[in-house]
Amino acid sequence: MNKQELVEAMAKCQKDTKASAERWLSCCLDCVQSGLKKDKAVQLVGFGSFKVKNRASRKGRNPQTGATITIKASKTVGFKPSHDLKKAM
Repeated sequence: MNKQELVEAMAKCQKDTKASAERWLSCCLDCVQSGLKKDKAVQLVGFGSFKVKNRASRKGRNPQTGATITIKASKTVGFKPSHDLKKAM
């Protein structure tokens, strides 16, 4: 399911317009993003939790030249599904 399909499903579920559903979805995603920036974690009971993870620097290889390079440290987002979501699968 992509974003547009999710918007259509939300609009159908709420018996609302696609434009309204897209605004709600965008607002929700913005809130999750700002929550991750601020608190480093967002927990949605019954769905799962998003958490900022630190990735250490590491050695890599340039596929074109085969030369060894250093990949700098970065942050990424991890998702851990809730027990309820796992059971639903």
